Amino acid sequence: MELPWLSAPAADVPATARTLLGYTLAAEGVRIRITEVEAYAGTGEDPASHAHRGPTPRSAVMFGPAGHAYTYFIFGVHWCLNIVCGREGEAAAVLVRAGAVVEGVELARARRGGVRDRDLARGPANLVVALGIGPSANGTSLIDGSGPIVLAPPPSPVDPASIEAGPRVGVAAAHDVPWRFWIGGDPTVSAYRRHVPRRRT
Repeated sequence: MELPWLSAPAADVPATARTLLGYTLAAEGVRIRITEVEAYAGTGEDPASHAHRGPTPRSAVMFGPAGHAYTYFIFGVHWCLNIVCGREGEAAAVLVRAGAVVEGVELARARRGGVRDRDLARGPANLVVALGIGPSANGTSLIDGSGPIVLAPPPSPVDPASIEAGPRVGVAAAHDVPWRFWIGGDPTVSAYRRHVPRRRT
């Protein structure tokens, strides 16, 4: 199946992020329907992006090709999963923030330690735990089945009228840019917490 967003320019990352709502991610016996995402550009205009200042050993995968996984470690505790997009050489990625477990619920419950089903993949770190993936997924294809995660489109796109947008979460720069997108009314969407700068003591 042809996926037009794979050839979309990095500047179109907000539209790509909206497109990815409703897609599924499958890994290690669990399948999750994506309900919330966050877009990050690498064009030099998005200071919240890991690729804002150009490629580094961590962010190099964001420069393509599209359709690959970009995983990174945050707070010394959690892994997060991004879907690389943009033409090769143009950095952009979509952070997968939340989803609904549609297959492998028992496995996801075991990995997540007895939380409510709506919370199994609610939040980017929780989603990665539910899928049972880690750093070895970084740089692998999400499309061709050669990697540990498979990304697949829904039978029909999510109704655009049901998609809501708002500020990004947990970033120190450009946090008010409305590049977080979610399926309105879905209980698996994470709670919004506005960034509050730390005060120096």
